[in-house]
Amino acid sequence: MSQKLKNKIEASDTTINSLMKDQKFTIDYFQREYRWQSKHIKLLIEDLTSTFLKSYSPEDKRKDVVNYQSYYLGPVVFSISPDSGKKSIVDGQQCITSITLLLIYLNHLQKNSDHKVSISELIFSEKFGEKSFNMTDKMREPCLKSLFETGEYTLSENDDETVQNMLNRYEDIQQTFPDELTREILPFFIDWLIENVVIVEIIAYSNENAYTIFETMNDRGLNLTATEMLKGYVLSNIENKNQRSEINDLWKREIQKLHQYNDNADLGFFQAWFRGKYAVSIRPGKVGSIDQDFELIGSRFHNWFKDNHRTLLNLNSSDEFYNYFKNEFPFMVKWYLKMWDAQIKYTPTIPHATYINNWGIAESLQDPLLLASINFGDTDATIMKKIDFVSRYIETFTVRRAINYRKFGQTSIKYTMFNIIKLIRGNNLDLLGQNLTNEVNKIQEDWQGVLEFGLHGQNRKFVKHLLSRISSYIDNIVGKDTTYVSYHHPSGKQFEIEHIWANKFQEHSDEFDQENDFQRWRNLVGALILLPSGTNQSFSSDKYDDKVKHYIKENTYAQTLNSAYYAKNPNFLKSEIIKDLNFKAHNDFKKDDIEDRQQLVQRICEKLWSVDYFNN
Repeated sequence: MSQKLKNKIEASDTTINSLMKDQKFTIDYFQREYRWQSKHIKLLIEDLTSTFLKSYSPEDKRKDVVNYQSYYLGPVVFSISPDSGKKSIVDGQQCITSITLLLIYLNHLQKNSDHKVSISELIFSEKFGEKSFNMTDKMREPCLKSLFETGEYTLSENDDETVQNMLNRYEDIQQTFPDELTREILPFFIDWLIENVVIVEIIAYSNENAYTIFETMNDRGLNLTATEMLKGYVLSNIENKNQRSEINDLWKREIQKLHQYNDNADLGFFQAWFRGKYAVSIRPGKVGSIDQDFELIGSRFHNWFKDNHRTLLNLNSSDEFYNYFKNEFPFMVKWYLKMWDAQIKYTPTIPHATYINNWGIAESLQDPLLLASINFGDTDATIMKKIDFVSRYIETFTVRRAINYRKFGQTSIKYTMFNIIKLIRGNNLDLLGQNLTNEVNKIQEDWQGVLEFGLHGQNRKFVKHLLSRISSYIDNIVGKDTTYVSYHHPSGKQFEIEHIWANKFQEHSDEFDQENDFQRWRNLVGALILLPSGTNQSFSSDKYDDKVKHYIKENTYAQTLNSAYYAKNPNFLKSEIIKDLNFKAHNDFKKDDIEDRQQLVQRICEKLWSVDYFNN
C-alpha cells in the first residue's frame, strides 16, 4: 500500500443498509467489551420509534418512506489493514452491536409476515454455503447464532461480560419495542431503519490515523453542553456579583456529584427535574405534530428553560433566580441521586425503587414520575415514602401489563404516564396515596391474566422478577429476613427458575396427547419456583416424587409443596394472610395441581400488590 493511501482518510454519510450489508468487520481488541446498559438501548428504541412515528401515516405506501424524517445515529470509525485489507471497528461498536441485536429481533417479528424486508444479510453473510456474522468475534458468535435462529440463548459459565450484556439488551428490546409497530406497520419501520437512519462512516487506511480520529472524537470535544449553556444563562440573570459567584461555585459542586455517577448524569437530571416539576404539554401522536414541553426538555432543555422560566417557574428577577438555584437545585440533585442509590442498592425504606430498577419503565418517564411529587421543605421520611409510593405504582403497572402479555415501551404509555406526572406534581403524601390508588384501579389489565400466564423465550427476566417478589414475600410472612435481592441479585447466591415438571413428555402421556400442550402447562407460572443454581441443575430432570423431598430444604414458597412442611411448621397456617392465601401441599403434581398453584399465584399477586399499601 502506498504512503499516500495510508495517509488517506475518508468520511461519508451512509445508511445502515449500505454500512452493514454483506460486510465483514472485526472488533478492535482495545474496545471489545459491549457495555451498553438497559437505559441506553431503551433510549435508542424510543428515539428511533418516535422519530419514525412522526412521519408515518396509515395512508402511506412503502415507497413514501423515502421522504420520512431521517435520524442521525452517529459516527463509526473503521480501520482497513494495509496488509490484509481487513476492516475493523475502531469506534462505534457499541452502537453497531445494538443495531445488530435490533435487526435480529425485527427479523423474528417479520418471519410470519407476507411483506418481509430483506435484512438477514445485514446480520450475517454467506460464502461457499457457510454463514458467518458480519461482526467477527468468536466469543459473540454462539449467542448471536442462537438469538438469530431461535430468539433465545442460555448463558454458560464461559460467557463474558459482552455476551451477558448482549442477551440482556436483546431482552430489553423485546420489552421496549412498541406493540403498534409489530403489525402491518412493521415493514415500513424496517425500511425506514435501514434506509433513513444516517451514520457517518469514517475510514482510515492506517491504524495510526484511525486511533488519532478515535482520540480526537472522544477526548477533544469542546462544544458546550446543554448544562453549561443553562448555567451561563442562569448566571447572567443574577446581577449581584457575590451571589453570582456563590451560585457558580454551588453549580460546580452539584454537577460534580452527578458526574460521579456517570458523565451524562447531569443531562438526565435536568430532563427529569424539568419534566417532573414543570412540563405541561406533550406532542400528540399525530403525523406532523410539533414537539411540546416534554420533547423540548428532552432535546434542548436549556432553550426550553429560557423560553419558559417566567411562566412555568415564576422566575423573573435576579433574587428569584438566586434563591431558586441556591435552594431548589441542590435539593433536587440530592434526591435524584438518593433515588438512583435506592434503585442500585436495596433500601428498606424505599424497597420499590429496587424493584423498578429491574422491572420498570423507560427512564425518560420513570425519573420525572419519581421527582414529580417531591416538594422543597418535605421531610426526608416523607420524600422516601413518596418515592416508594410512586415506585410501587410503576411496578404494579408493569407487572399487571406483563402478566397479561402487554408491553410498556415509552411510545405506548407516555401519555398515560405524563398525565400521572401532572396529577401527582406537588402532592402531599395523603393526596399522593389517594391519586395513586385511583390510578391503580384504572389499570385495564387485571390479575385474572395470571391464570394463563407462563414462561416463554422472551419473558424469562420478568418471570425471575415475579418469582423473586413472591418468594421473598412469603418468606417475610413467616418471619424470615430474606429480601427481594436474596433471590434477584447479580452477585452472591444465584437463583434460577426451576420447572417442577422435568422436560420429559413421555412421563405425562396419561394427561397429554401433544407435546406442545405439555410444554405450555410445564411453563405455567404455577409450575415454577426459584432454586439456587446448583440445586436447580442437580435434580432438574428428576421426577416430582424425588424433587419434592428436596424442596423442603429451600425457600418457603417451594417448601409449601411438601406436606412435611405443614407438619413441621404448625404456625404457618395460623397467619391470617396465609389463611387468606389458602396454601396446600401437593403430594402429586398433575394438571389439577398446576391449576391450584396458578390460582394461588393470582391470590398472592392480589395481596402483594394491593392498593392498601398506599394507605400505610
